[in-house]
Amino acid sequence: MKKALITGITGQDGSYLAELLLEKGYEVHGIVRRSSSMNRGRIDHLHEYEHGENQRLFLHYGDLADAVAMVKLLYELQPDEIYNLAAQSHVRVSFDIPEYTVDVTGTGCVRILEAIREAGLAKKVRFYQASSSEMFGKVLEVPQTELTPFYPRSPYACAKVMSHFLTVNYRESYGLYACSGILFNHESPRRGENFVTRKITRAVARIKAGRQDKLYLGNIDARRDWGYAKEYVEAMWLMLQQDKPDDYVVATNKTHSVKEFLEASFSAVDLDWQDYVAFDERFLRPAEVDLLIGDYSKAKENLGWEPGTDMKGLAELMVKADQETLDQEKYW
Repeated sequence: MKKALITGITGQDGSYLAELLLEKGYEVHGIVRRSSSMNRGRIDHLHEYEHGENQRLFLHYGDLADAVAMVKLLYELQPDEIYNLAAQSHVRVSFDIPEYTVDVTGTGCVRILEAIREAGLAKKVRFYQASSSEMFGKVLEVPQTELTPFYPRSPYACAKVMSHFLTVNYRESYGLYACSGILFNHESPRRGENFVTRKITRAVARIKAGRQDKLYLGNIDARRDWGYAKEYVEAMWLMLQQDKPDDYVVATNKTHSVKEFLEASFSAVDLDWQDYVAFDERFLRPAEVDLLIGDYSKAKENLGWEPGTDMKGLAELMVKADQETLDQEKYW
């Protein structure tokens, strides 16, 4: 039985990845931060794997800011695969807390890489680093590939560039099997409510139900390459199953504006978005990323991976899920 460790297991990607690995027969370990309130809603449905004789899901308290605890955990677990998905991942918020963002999102990566070496796992473990399309920032070519130069436009993006190149460096310097997945925007019903797509679909459900009047947004002309997170975690797993480690763009090779996502989301409930959306400058970034579109041809050729859900289908899926969640709230 393979053993995997996931940082950020309670997040969107971590929960889908945990599902995938458990389905494939893995023993899955996840790192969670201690909090006075429980933040495990995305993995609550996996409780059957947390108990009994056939337990295969284990959660450990930890933090990417604690290097010593990371070394101890890796030495104890001796995992076959490590997926580093933990981060302060909100781009706009990274401008407000840049030091924390760089420490967790950037330096956190090198703490794991060093912990791998200290625990004597450099020749055994396979490591996945969650890189980001935000690293391309002010894009220098369209579409973006694995060879496109980076031009980060936020503290978050700068931290991701740091962790990306650290992963490359440890691969080349120590022979570590280490891959970076340059994932473009990927959404789902489990997306955090302060991310624009989920903010939109949640508002659509509430407006349709008469529980919200307006939706306030910043720049709706920004263009993104949106895919389905549940499909993207499969690409993560595939990267660690190859003979040689490499870096891959994971995307749809299609770009859509926030305005188009609005149209698709409101259309799913037969409403006109222009009747409900208003501008609020508080949601503007100090430096914007205007256009992202990724070429996933390398992932298709080497991994056999390609996306299966388009932007419209994704918006409809998320709106439906938020409507169902809203209906369930009536009984609490």
